[in-house]
Amino acid sequence: MSYDWIYALVGFLIMFGVLGGIGIEKPRGMSVKMWCIGYLVVALVFDGLVVFGLVGQYAPLNNLLIGLSAGAATGLAIHVMHHINEENVNPTIMG
Repeated sequence: MSYDWIYALVGFLIMFGVLGGIGIEKPRGMSVKMWCIGYLVVALVFDGLVVFGLVGQYAPLNNLLIGLSAGAATGLAIHVMHHINEENVNPTIMG
C-alpha cells in the first residue's frame, strides 16, 4: 500500500499551519518586519528541502514537498483573496 498521499497531506497541514500561525493576511502579534522575516525563513527552509529531496531522490521527502507546495499555494491564494476583497471595498486607481 502506498502512503504517498499521507506524506503530501502532512506536508499540506504543516505548511498551512505554519503560515496560519504567523498570519496569512496580517502579522499575528509581531511587527511587519518580523512577519516578513518569518516568511523568508519558511521560503529558505523550503528551498533547502527541495534541493535535498531532489539530490538525494528521497521519495517520502519529495511527497512531503508536494504537500508543502500545496499548503503554500493555498496560503498565498487566501492572502491574495484578502487583497482582492479589500480592493473591491476600497478601489484605487492604478496608473
